Amino acid sequence: MQHLRDHSHGMGEGIAVVRTTPLQEVIGYALRRAQGAVYADLSDALARISLRPIQYTLLVMVNENPGASQSNVCEALGIQKANCVPTMSELERRGLIIRRKSANDARSYELHITHKGKRILQRADEVQSSHEQRLIERIGVEGRDQLLRLLGKLTEIK
Repeated sequence: MQHLRDHSHGMGEGIAVVRTTPLQEVIGYALRRAQGAVYADLSDALARISLRPIQYTLLVMVNENPGASQSNVCEALGIQKANCVPTMSELERRGLIIRRKSANDARSYELHITHKGKRILQRADEVQSSHEQRLIERIGVEGRDQLLRLLGKLTEIK
């Protein structure tokens, strides 16, 4: 796996080489590096329309699951509610989603996307599609399919 290489950094008067060679065969390290690069690319692209990746993800989920509870959306994404709810509050403040008290459970809120949210989501879908295309150009369609299959297996570890 030669694409992960040692990194040189200027330190004081000389140049120090930070060896990453022992990590190059570690799946978790490679996943984290790849995730960081992919996330940064998507984050930069979505920033042009004033969204962060988590906001885009939540808009997709609310659009696909109208009336779903905050708790169920957070759980489905594997995100702790304490980390998810502030982002939902921000989306609501921006007029992209609305939260309504559930008729069935007074402790629960149902989530709905607004017309403004749908317009932003449509633009974000285009941005995400371009991002996905950039990734496919690097690894090919078969590589994408294989990667998704393998990642699916890893998400089932627990």
